[in-house]
Amino acid sequence: MERVLHTIPPIVSPESEILILGTMPSPKSREQAFYYAHPQNRFWPALALALGESAPMTNEEKTALILRHRLALWDVLASCEITGAADSTIKNPVPNDISALIASSRIRRVLCTGSTSARLYTRLVFPQTNIPCETLPSPSAANARMRLEDLAREYKRVIEKCASTFL
Repeated sequence: MERVLHTIPPIVSPESEILILGTMPSPKSREQAFYYAHPQNRFWPALALALGESAPMTNEEKTALILRHRLALWDVLASCEITGAADSTIKNPVPNDISALIASSRIRRVLCTGSTSARLYTRLVFPQTNIPCETLPSPSAANARMRLEDLAREYKRVIEKCASTFL
């Protein structure tokens, strides 16, 4: 188990309305300094499919996809002790300053990619933001029971539900 610091900046603009939070970048994401970088992680293909777009290939295309749809992307934790990429091994979590991120944008909804992210957000961050989170299915390859199409359908359902509250 090692102490890991989050060093990837959030993807956000003043126009962002929905914040998507993971737990902590995986070793592969930390190595590449970008979110969901492991080739078997299905976040980017599922999100693109949910939004009716082609899967982005470069970090620039991924960033543009997030911002074009008034989304923001970050992680709940600023640091923790973790073994590899296993959320189940997280100990001594310290949250990112999500309240400040929300204050700098139009974010009014929070989505968490997986149950650990949602649990940590609810325990560590919700008391400051007072914005409850919706839990998206994990895009991890470890969640192989869910096909990409089903993952994308659930992402689309939750994003549309959140977006409709702005109308």
